[in-house]
Amino acid sequence: MRCAPQPFDWAPAEGQRHASTDARPGSGYPTGFVVATLCGYQLRADNTEPAWRWETCATCKAKARKLSQAPAVGAR
Repeated sequence: MRCAPQPFDWAPAEGQRHASTDARPGSGYPTGFVVATLCGYQLRADNTEPAWRWETCATCKAKARKLSQAPAVGAR
């Protein structure tokens, strides 16, 4: 069973993994790409292997969880 697409994507930046609803170019936010995060900051993505092991921003995690539990647009 496939999961429904989420209205956000993850981007490591500033020492944590953050969520963003910004349009994602290609397969991910490239290193240096500025994203607006769900915690309210404009941060430069760090799309490197070590960065994906950083802790998740608690605020982004909570807001992403709420977004993922919201009914899909047009759902009945």
